[in-house]
Amino acid sequence: MAWRSFSYDVFLSFRREDTRHGFTGNLYNVLRERGIHTFIDDDEPQKADQITKALEEAIKNSKIFIIVLSENYASSFFCLNELTHILNFTKGWDDVLVLPVFYKVDPSDVRHHRGSFGEALANHEKNLNSNYMGKLKTWKMALRQVSNFSGHHFQPDGYVPFLTYFILNSSILTCLITL
Repeated sequence: MAWRSFSYDVFLSFRREDTRHGFTGNLYNVLRERGIHTFIDDDEPQKADQITKALEEAIKNSKIFIIVLSENYASSFFCLNELTHILNFTKGWDDVLVLPVFYKVDPSDVRHHRGSFGEALANHEKNLNSNYMGKLKTWKMALRQVSNFSGHHFQPDGYVPFLTYFILNSSILTCLITL
């Protein structure tokens, strides 16, 4: 496989209303302080469910994808499309890494579409017209796939230890980035 260069070390995928001004914002700051070039989408939330060309380029030019799966992640067409795009892009590349973070959600709820993930998918199914049922199936497969990756399960009382873990182990990310 040919050598590739990356514009970003890390790409953060997250549901803005759940984690941007807390967990994801703090994670971004820790990574940036450690010199890890991290992409975070600070644009206003997309009205449409389409991935912009700029976001598509950021995905294509990132080495590590940290997917912060939170309570309302699956309620967003945009987040689900972004996740699907990331997983499709990373398929077949051995020089990229997907790291899910289960932020106050149970990984088995993501995998089996229960809890808030099941509710969001049921709402999508109810509200989507029949032309988009293939997209719903793709989203379900993407959630199942990302929940099967080795990741981090963040417990509500584990905020400080989790950030400490990332600070102490960001050297692991740095090593991965230099591969």
